[in-house]
Amino acid sequence: MANCQSCGSPWDGKQTAPVGSFAPNHFGLYDMVGNVFEWVEDCAHTSYNGAPTDGSAWIEGSNCYARVIRAGSCCYRADYVRSAFRQWTSADSRVNYLGFRVARMLLAP
Repeated sequence: MANCQSCGSPWDGKQTAPVGSFAPNHFGLYDMVGNVFEWVEDCAHTSYNGAPTDGSAWIEGSNCYARVIRAGSCCYRADYVRSAFRQWTSADSRVNYLGFRVARMLLAP
């Protein structure tokens, strides 16, 4: 379940859903796809050629004025609502279906 256009939620294609409106995933994380696109640290690149293989942000070798956004939004169809979906937009974009997730690195014990 996710909030996207024609996904079956009360907010489909109209507005964002309240946080926690859907069950968490298997990792206990809520709202990982749909609702709003999420900014990520990566700069825009046209392919994955040369991308870091360790999962770190890809911030070199491109125009970092355009940043990657992921995971679809309430205004997009279900085929865009997946963590692998990415596109980019300028860093000064301001729209109601674009947000970010606050996260931090956990330190090893």
